[in-house]
Amino acid sequence: MTGPVVRPALDSIPTYVPGRPAASAAQAYKLSSNENPYPPLPGVFEAAVEAAAAMNRYPDLGCADLLDGLSRRFGVPVDHLAVGTGSVAVLYHLLQALVSAGDEVVYAWRSFEAYPIAVVAAGGRPVQVPLDADARHDLDAMADAITDRTKAVIVCTPNNPTGPAVRGDELAAFIERVPSHVLVVIDEAYREFVRDEKTVDGVSLYRGRENVCVLRTFSKAYGLAGFRVGFAIAPPAIAAAIRKVALPFGVSHVAQRAALASLEVEDALLERVEQLVAQRLLVLSGLREGGWEVPDSEANFVWLPLGDRAVDFAAAAEKAGIMVRPFAGDGVRITIGEPEANDILLRVAAEFRST
Repeated sequence: MTGPVVRPALDSIPTYVPGRPAASAAQAYKLSSNENPYPPLPGVFEAAVEAAAAMNRYPDLGCADLLDGLSRRFGVPVDHLAVGTGSVAVLYHLLQALVSAGDEVVYAWRSFEAYPIAVVAAGGRPVQVPLDADARHDLDAMADAITDRTKAVIVCTPNNPTGPAVRGDELAAFIERVPSHVLVVIDEAYREFVRDEKTVDGVSLYRGRENVCVLRTFSKAYGLAGFRVGFAIAPPAIAAAIRKVALPFGVSHVAQRAALASLEVEDALLERVEQLVAQRLLVLSGLREGGWEVPDSEANFVWLPLGDRAVDFAAAAEKAGIMVRPFAGDGVRITIGEPEANDILLRVAAEFRST
């Protein structure tokens, strides 16, 4: 006699691998999860602590105050918004609402490792299109990969884990090639770190279009990774579908208040982002001066295309006191952290290159 049998499709779902934390005080710097290394800003911390006093009550199911704040911040109607426990959860809800068994979802690869998990979990079929030689999206190939079974195309910009962003002109041209019934999902988890003027804000491409959805998060630049708040800006029918399938009370009261407080102190928060961008430029420059061929990055991380040596580099970095994120057989993603951590990275990179 056998027990319950889970869906066979789950056998093909890869396991999501989180960035490893520091193993001990000797490994003081975690550069493996693209977190903001700075502590909460004054005002945000106090809002979270105050909200925690109501932990015996359910949070606002509709996240009304947060939605109002996001509506003002981005200049979009409230009914064009949906929130969830991080932008990855919003993506899960979106695909659950959009994808039927056998439908296809196109995205670049390598890109965010949750994409194949989310697609297969929704019953869809992942269609992975290789990045080009510069670790950027090959948008022409992605457009060519669209079939009559395609329900969505995901564009991760800046791309996690490689770093390059998609230029505005090429993204606009790509959207024009996508059939109107196929949803273009612009995943902009790292948008606040972008400084390339040729990279358009995805929200500007959503406006006036019925098949463009933008994903954002409070986990990265806003420093709320531990609270899990993400959101979609989308045509009202898409936003309503996301809200319909979302987990009830998924975004806690503490998370809602912290996110709203973060919007209120955004100017101070973005000053910290500027510091991280400056460190990113120093790290990229240092790696290239050391002979590394590194893709451009518009995010808060850099990518070393190490291939079969990725795991060895991660081991060397851990021995020196920093945790990085290896993708075996492919490369290593390294978060921009405190200046001291970045200095260790450059030293490890120089020593590793000489071996």
